[in-house]
Amino acid sequence: MANKKRHWLWNLILLITLAACLLAFAVHYKNWTKIELDSIKMVSGIYYKEIKFIEVDSVSMVERIPDMERLNGFSALSKGNGLYREFKDSLTDKKVHVFVDNFEHQKIRIVYQDSLKLFFNYKDSIETVELLSLFKRKLDGSK
Repeated sequence: MANKKRHWLWNLILLITLAACLLAFAVHYKNWTKIELDSIKMVSGIYYKEIKFIEVDSVSMVERIPDMERLNGFSALSKGNGLYREFKDSLTDKKVHVFVDNFEHQKIRIVYQDSLKLFFNYKDSIETVELLSLFKRKLDGSK
């Protein structure tokens, strides 16, 4: 049989596809946080949330998040990210951001702007506790 050479365009398309898949995995495999003087930024894939410390009303540690309906996002194994709906009735339509790297560990529950909620944790529970103590120091400093 004669050897057929593959066109260079197909090789390029294959490489671009593999690079895009690797990039998508890299941005989704963990929650990325950036702590600044006045705010914290959380990113996981396409989900982004910035919370200013002066907008935070309360911070606590919870064992599990309440039952919610996932509007968009994903859950895989012990990880879940996205936008969820806490409950829906005629008066309210509360949306909750979830950035959870491990559902088995405790999560930080942040209430900000009077009634909005966010649940967050790292794979490492020690990092989660350190972030909780940072939030509590920032809350004590602002009062």
